[in-house]
Amino acid sequence: MTITQLQYVLAVAEYKNFTLAAEKCFVTQPTLSMQVQKLEEELDILIFDRGKKPISITEAGFKIVEQAKNIVNEAERIRDIVDQEKGFIGGEYTLGIIPTIMPTLLPMFLKTFINKYPKVNLIVKEQSTESLIRNLQDGHLDGGIAATPLEIEFIRERPLYYEPFVGYVPESHRLRGKDNLQPEDLEINDVLLLQDGHCFRDGVINLCKTSKEYKDEHFQLHSGSFETLVNLSNEGLGMTLLPYLNTLELDEKKKTNLKHFKNPPPAREVSLIYHKNELKIQITEALKEVITSVVKGAIAFQDVQIISPLSK
Repeated sequence: MTITQLQYVLAVAEYKNFTLAAEKCFVTQPTLSMQVQKLEEELDILIFDRGKKPISITEAGFKIVEQAKNIVNEAERIRDIVDQEKGFIGGEYTLGIIPTIMPTLLPMFLKTFINKYPKVNLIVKEQSTESLIRNLQDGHLDGGIAATPLEIEFIRERPLYYEPFVGYVPESHRLRGKDNLQPEDLEINDVLLLQDGHCFRDGVINLCKTSKEYKDEHFQLHSGSFETLVNLSNEGLGMTLLPYLNTLELDEKKKTNLKHFKNPPPAREVSLIYHKNELKIQITEALKEVITSVVKGAIAFQDVQIISPLSK
């Protein structure tokens, strides 16, 4: 039994296909199939039922797959221990970032990070919070950046910064004359929201403190773009809320439509999240240090009211 054989087993268990598993492991399909079969012969048990399409895992196979995950993770931990002892910060690190954070945050820290840690091969993927959680659990991501708290048992959350909500209120809107907004000013059916699946949408709904379902009789919006929300708002279709960092990119004319909240402003907590097994923790710590240092100069707010992204 080898670590490589167990890695092949995990790949087949995930993709339910020997050819696809081989592609993901960068080996030929006959090589992968032979190694999995050798392991089954050594254990004298079938891990996979090849008679079904897609391939299924046998009852005993499920137990073997779960144990294989533990063994492969522990083998990776040994490499981590050696790297930490040598003070080495390098290797491949896959980071997932949710769509409402990636466009503003990534340009702020990426160049600084790769210059400071040139031996790290950073792979960045834009993913929903749901995908981040699933991929962290399956070992396809080393870390993620998302709105928290998530309250997931196997995930550690390390807050990076607190990003206030800012109102975007066009001239014709009923709230235009207010100097500062308050949460009680908001009406859920008057606020343009991102499409379902975005945690920022859930945060806004929670801020409005209503269980009333968002529904507009005249149109339905399915957009993941803050720019679209701003443009629709300018057409008189309602107001919207933006994360603070997104407002920094607006032109001067659009900035005249911004309305800040009274202190303490509602805000989202943005955290670096990772599995509790803490694999590649030295790179995770390096990321946290770089991101917090670059964001500190952009967000000066100290006292904020954290709005949970969890649906209420």
